[in-house]
Amino acid sequence: MARIAGSKDQAAFAELFRHFAPRVKAFLMKGGTEAQMAEECTQEVLATVWTKAHSFDPSRASVATWIFTIARNRKIDMVRRQRRPEPEELTWGPEQEPQAEDVMAMQQENARLKTALGALPDKQRDLVEKAYFGDLSHSEIAETTGLPLGTIKSRIRLALERLRHDMR
Repeated sequence: MARIAGSKDQAAFAELFRHFAPRVKAFLMKGGTEAQMAEECTQEVLATVWTKAHSFDPSRASVATWIFTIARNRKIDMVRRQRRPEPEELTWGPEQEPQAEDVMAMQQENARLKTALGALPDKQRDLVEKAYFGDLSHSEIAETTGLPLGTIKSRIRLALERLRHDMR
């Protein structure tokens, strides 16, 4: 792992790939994942290992634990993507104009939300924006920010509680 992180050693990665690819795929399939999805997920996991090798910390986990954690999170992300509802059927033709009071109510609520978001601590606001306006999963946010997944979830939960309170 050190050779992969330090110098992008392709031979070291090939050895790691040969060792872990079948094990990761088997792990995913034992968890109920179909073979094709397990194969795709395994490829993504090992691509992540290659690109994120520098973030591996041997004092926090073994290589196997780190890789299987990435696999577990990637599987969760893939399942969530599959379960997203289909968009509603679009209607054709001109839409009915909204009532003036509905427009005003929506504008006022948007203004209150903007104020409430602005009142959040920067760290919380940034994560809420990434999750809800950037449409990133918590795992994707963790990958881009380098923050632990638990920290991201806690900050978003606290921010949402505060927004819920401020929007009452």
